[in-house]
Amino acid sequence: MNNVLDLIYQRRSIRKYLPQAVEKEKVESLLKAAMAAPSAMNKRPWEFVVVSSEEKMQQIRKALTFAKFNAPMAISVCGNLSFFRKAMAERYWVQDCSAATENLLLAAAGLGLGAVWCGVYPIHNYIHRISQILDLPEFVIPLNVILLGYPGEEKAARTQYDEKRVHWEKY
Repeated sequence: MNNVLDLIYQRRSIRKYLPQAVEKEKVESLLKAAMAAPSAMNKRPWEFVVVSSEEKMQQIRKALTFAKFNAPMAISVCGNLSFFRKAMAERYWVQDCSAATENLLLAAAGLGLGAVWCGVYPIHNYIHRISQILDLPEFVIPLNVILLGYPGEEKAARTQYDEKRVHWEKY
């Protein structure tokens, strides 16, 4: 990759994976990249749950309609609401954790891994199921589950730029 734009265009949702485990060093690199994300008021409300056991992966696949893929592992990005003392600040956990998620996805592409973002929040049933599977305390809310692994499919780099959705100076 020559620059950051190439990496952004390279990041694609991967839904087929090789049965190869992801090295711990790469997982740690993903988590470091995620935690380098911007955060409102520098609260950094993110928590990450790394899952690699086949039993837990099966539970996640069963719990989420859009997570039926054969990824060997997952990382759930969660918001820890106990970090907030004011209701106004709490409102930003979704943005903060989404920024961390995007960093994680871009890092995965840069490390030669495939990933797909499976949404959890704000669907109450998904939140409840994933919280139970991951044994989350009530003040930690799962935003998503990112399935990860070595890609079993190739997708061309691309942008989805649509000039009709760009407005200059006014809508």
